[in-house]
Amino acid sequence: MFSFVPLESYYPLYINLCLFLVIFTLLHTWVLEIDNRVNLTFVNLAGVSLLTFIILYIGQREISGIYFGDTINYARGYQNYAIGAPLEKDGDLGWHIFMKFMSSYATISTFFTVVAFIYIFPLYKLSSTYFGKYWYYSFIMFLVSFSFWTYGVNGIRNGAACSLFLWGLCYERKKVVMALFFFLAVSFHKTLLLPVSAYLITYIYNNPKFFFYGWLFCIPLSLVAGGLWISLFTSLGFGDDRLSGYLSSSSADGTFSSTGFRWDFLFHSAFAVFAGWYFVLKRKFEDTTYNRLLITYLICNGFWILVIKANFSNRFAYLSWFMMAIVIIYPLLKQKFFKDQHLMIGKVLAIYFLFTYLMFYLYYN
Repeated sequence: MFSFVPLESYYPLYINLCLFLVIFTLLHTWVLEIDNRVNLTFVNLAGVSLLTFIILYIGQREISGIYFGDTINYARGYQNYAIGAPLEKDGDLGWHIFMKFMSSYATISTFFTVVAFIYIFPLYKLSSTYFGKYWYYSFIMFLVSFSFWTYGVNGIRNGAACSLFLWGLCYERKKVVMALFFFLAVSFHKTLLLPVSAYLITYIYNNPKFFFYGWLFCIPLSLVAGGLWISLFTSLGFGDDRLSGYLSSSSADGTFSSTGFRWDFLFHSAFAVFAGWYFVLKRKFEDTTYNRLLITYLICNGFWILVIKANFSNRFAYLSWFMMAIVIIYPLLKQKFFKDQHLMIGKVLAIYFLFTYLMFYLYYN
């Protein structure tokens, strides 16, 4: 469908489209109130258009061994299933059952489009569930996140699993449905045991202050004894042998571009931590749902900090980063904190996206 777009321009086109939408949204927040009819018409039309476009844009991408990371490996696995390969029972069984089923009925492009739907639709679903007619602001925060593109075209199984977890959060009052989505998430990628476990902890203890201290304490623990934590989690076999391998294997394609203690990505992670601290502790924002989101993020990100020096720690970073957008924007769409709050939402969106934009054009290039 998008074969007219050169493969090397696929991501630049996407990120510059996001730049246009972020600037246009910022202008709207500057001149219009959030509940203005013109503004609501714009955000809903832009949101639905963006939802449809990005599912098709990611899902209908060409198969390439140079671009889109592990897309080529998923395509080969899918084609093997299509010609009758037996079900792979070692690993993430739910994902392989899904691939095997789809391979009997759908082309590879259709498969990737369905995966893109599983990845992107829950971001809309969660945003509309939490924020109603203001869902666009949360949805676009997800789409301009630093890790969004990577887990849409490279680590797609991990990305789909995390989105299934978010889909489950939409059913907080329907625990059976929520549990089903959590189960599907873990069956797609066992690393989701971490956010699922962290979320369940919030039903036992739901005071974020303790977890802020815990997150901070993880930094010196990692600096002083990072190797110890990597060895510990490896020996425990976090999930299965493959996940332990992420911690202990040598550097390879798909890892962070440099290893060691990543202060730049700790800075990125701190965006959500600062937002949570500001709204919950400084501004006394009280919301049980938000506390659960925030605590889940702090636990998962704290785990990543402990293993931050591992070569594949990006696999674990995403287990918190996929929640950054909702942790940052949630209070601003639930309660009034500032005189010009609509403009503040636009500024937060712009600053949040700026990190993604600069990382691509200044750091990676």
